[in-house]
Amino acid sequence: MVTIRRSIVGTTLLTLGALALAACGAGGGGAADGASGAGSPPGQGGGGADTPVTIGLTYVPNIQFAPWYVAEEAGYFTDAGVEVTLRHHGQDEDLFGALAAGVEQVVVSAGDEILQARSQGVDVVDFATVYQDYPVRLVVPADSPIHTLADLRGASIGIPGRYGQSWFGLLAALEQAGLTEHDVTIAEIGFTQQTALSAGRVDAVVGFVNNDVPKFRSAGLAVRVLDQDPVPLVGVGMGAAGAMIDSEPAALAGILTAVHRAVQDIVADPQVAIDAAREHIPGTITPDQEEAMRRSIEATIPLYGDVDAAAWGTPEVGRWQGMADFMSAQGLLEGAVSPGEAVTDEIAANQ
Repeated sequence: MVTIRRSIVGTTLLTLGALALAACGAGGGGAADGASGAGSPPGQGGGGADTPVTIGLTYVPNIQFAPWYVAEEAGYFTDAGVEVTLRHHGQDEDLFGALAAGVEQVVVSAGDEILQARSQGVDVVDFATVYQDYPVRLVVPADSPIHTLADLRGASIGIPGRYGQSWFGLLAALEQAGLTEHDVTIAEIGFTQQTALSAGRVDAVVGFVNNDVPKFRSAGLAVRVLDQDPVPLVGVGMGAAGAMIDSEPAALAGILTAVHRAVQDIVADPQVAIDAAREHIPGTITPDQEEAMRRSIEATIPLYGDVDAAAWGTPEVGRWQGMADFMSAQGLLEGAVSPGEAVTDEIAANQ
């Protein structure tokens, strides 16, 4: 069975886990919940009056969740008439388990993982896209003879494991190069990409442009990101249970409006992301950790796309068919799934 536990949140955040765990001063498996105060009448988002919604953010509090942290801290959820609780999962909790159980009504997840979960029978529907660009790329040392994806033939590639966005992104890169996994050597190295690449144990690694690449460079490892055409995958957004889509469209639209406002704030001043994340990451954040957070959020900003666009956050439903075709061909879906059942652009239209 294809696992759905890991996601950007699993793959991305585990690579950033050192920051969060160091700030905690202890293991990072526990839940760290935060709730907004009582809501006010519907505001800019037009949400349901004080509708209570729990948003699942996976288990490691991290700067990657800054849009949701900022929206809470700035009162944007309240302005939208939605009473939001931000919930970080337990370490061993399935990404969509709390959603299926009704503990959460919204989950932050990549579109490709929502589609995969849908193929496994999980009633989840994507209603918003936050990352307009897919964050996974192939990374090589700056002096590597590998300059294009086609040059990967015969190369060894380090990857955390055969799951989540890292795996999906690698398969997409290989397909674009006219290669298959049999044309390269895939090494499952866990979250040791920096060490493996710097020590020459692999020729390339799969990494996230908004955390792995800045981390490599700040450690003095000169790297290049291989150019790639648009990836047939959809990045981080928000999904909700089908019943929530049907019963609370105004509340979900309000959540998207609140997150949009927060993203605009972050683009205007990345420090607001750091300040909001500080309230959610336990323990003391050192100057070095804050600088790492700054590099990460600054590298994330381009992924948000044009944050002033009126339609920002609206899923591109047409992209989902291409993603479904790709994932089906790669054996990443457990059964037939209609993209029309896995995504809706109607919530965003109600902002």
